[in-house]
Amino acid sequence: MSDISQFLQTIKDGYSFKGDAAKIGVAMLDGKVVTGADILLPLKTMNRHGLIAGATGTGKTKTLQVISEILSDNSVPVLLLDIKGDLSGIAESGQENDKIKERYAMLGMTYQAAAYPVELLSLSDQKGVRLRATVSEFGPILLSKILELNDTQEGLMAMMFKYCDDNKLPLLDLKDLIKMLQYISDEGKDEIEKNYGKIATTSTGTILRKVIELQQQGADIFFGEKSFEVDDLMRISSDGRSMINILRVPDLQDRPKLFSTFMLQMLAELYASCPEAGDLDKPRLVIFIDEAHLIFQEASSALLQQIETVIKLIRSKGVGIFFCTQNPMDIPASVLAQLGLKVQHALRAFTAADRKVIKQTAENYPETTFYDTDELITQLGIGEAFITMLNEKGIPTPLAQVMLCAPRSRMDVLTDNEIDTIVSQSKLVTKYSTIIDSESAYEILNAKLNEAAAKTAEITTKAKEEPSILEKVLDSSIVKQAGRTAASIITRSLLGALGLGGKSKKSWF
Repeated sequence: MSDISQFLQTIKDGYSFKGDAAKIGVAMLDGKVVTGADILLPLKTMNRHGLIAGATGTGKTKTLQVISEILSDNSVPVLLLDIKGDLSGIAESGQENDKIKERYAMLGMTYQAAAYPVELLSLSDQKGVRLRATVSEFGPILLSKILELNDTQEGLMAMMFKYCDDNKLPLLDLKDLIKMLQYISDEGKDEIEKNYGKIATTSTGTILRKVIELQQQGADIFFGEKSFEVDDLMRISSDGRSMINILRVPDLQDRPKLFSTFMLQMLAELYASCPEAGDLDKPRLVIFIDEAHLIFQEASSALLQQIETVIKLIRSKGVGIFFCTQNPMDIPASVLAQLGLKVQHALRAFTAADRKVIKQTAENYPETTFYDTDELITQLGIGEAFITMLNEKGIPTPLAQVMLCAPRSRMDVLTDNEIDTIVSQSKLVTKYSTIIDSESAYEILNAKLNEAAAKTAEITTKAKEEPSILEKVLDSSIVKQAGRTAASIITRSLLGALGLGGKSKKSWF
């Protein structure tokens, strides 16, 4: 059997799946497309998570776009975290050109332009559905991880949440949390220490500073009501395709802590709200995180551990997570080990450090006799990638160099008018556009403190208006006269003792 025949048989055996699967490209050998060596994407294992990596300009974003289109066509809802703001074009049809026509001819496929049903989401004041969550929904444990608190501070946070629950003090936004921290370190300290335990003022001060730091990164826009319901991410459009939810967050690139906060809360909410599912025929939801290194940038070990735990567990809920990044080493090894589908675009070897990364990357892929992986990984063309994934039994498929399909939707951003049209037609924008400021811990504590201050002022005023018995006695004319007489006698006695009293007048009697 020749190498080409052996290669073709290996690909056919490795990429034949039971259940629904979609063609994502065709395998290549010696730089040429091998007819019949179709690379299929099995929907059943899309909840096993994945990685899309490669240098700038190698086609990562377009691969992400193609997979999203395949999922939408198969009624699998998608959430795209669009850090660079260049994925919105999926809402409009693409346009065939000579390069696309040539690529589809080599793949043995027909190009059909298509626009996809899209919902635009936002964490800031950008156009789209506003995403929010309350402080209470985070809970003390998750909030402590985000703020990087030590055990003592985490215990204090848990105590504060317990106090709020017991006294019906809702923690909705950051001003509630800040007010509560100020209260337990001042006016409410004695009351709380009596019922809940000792409070270290240094701990409350540290937590307060960290909350303000999070606030400085713009977290005020995220914490509050109305809370976003994760079920709204899993909608199907009227034509049977799933919605592609695009969270446009280009303004969060320099605020990694806020980005991590949102990601962790959303994953925790998905895990809590989705029932146990096991292995479904296709996932409930697939999340793509572009520029994924922002999640792990400056993340504490506790936060990384929390992310790793959620990623491990959320698979059984039918949710898949895909990380898209330039360097696969940006993803911690503990997380990388959980990723079943790997799409590796070209890497560049400009330095010794780059060559080391390439060698490490090549070692993460299945061994193959068809490719010199660490050499070829620097020579992959635009829209080409090394691919391996998991089959139904959880076994990695053979490593294949693949020429990938081009997206059928627009490979560019939407115009402002097109964005306005999508937003104006959205039912979710109406649902979440109104900011709700319910009575919460901030208002309740302020009212309580104002009431206490008013009572104190009233008591003070009454005390001034109504003199005491002693004051009344001292104020009487008899007492005043007696006081003056006594003062005169004492004065004369002192002057006499000093010889300054003058000559005594003779008595007439």
